[in-house]
Amino acid sequence: MSVKWLEEPEKHDYPAAAAYLALVANPDEVESIVKALKDAPVTHQKAKDILRASRLELLNEDNPHVQADLEKIRRGEKLSPILLVRGNLALGFPLQIADGYHRVCASYHTDENTDIPVKIAELPAAVD
Repeated sequence: MSVKWLEEPEKHDYPAAAAYLALVANPDEVESIVKALKDAPVTHQKAKDILRASRLELLNEDNPHVQADLEKIRRGEKLSPILLVRGNLALGFPLQIADGYHRVCASYHTDENTDIPVKIAELPAAVD
C-alpha cells in the first residue's frame, strides 16, 4: 500500500494553515507566511524527518483523523501535500506543520520513509 498525493495543496488547506498560525504568530506574520506557502515550490521530505524536525509525537492509528486518512490511503485516494514553516536550529525553533499533521502521521504508519510532497515557507525576517 503506497500513499498517493495531489500535485498541489487544496484551496482549503491555506485557511486551515492560517487558523493554526494565528495561534503562534501575529496577523501580519500569518499573512506573510501564507503568501510564502502559496508561492513555495513543492519539494519532498520523508514522513519520519518531518516528525523529527517538528518535535511532534506520532499520533496513533486509532486517532479519528489519522484513521480517516489511512482509509483514504487504502481506497487509493490522493492526499493533499503538507504545508510547513521552516524552524530555526540555532534558535531552537522546531519546524511547524501548518497544515497536514494527521496526513503526516497516516503516511508514517504506512511507511516512515514515505516521500511526502511539501511546501515550506521561511519565517518572516522580523521574526528572526
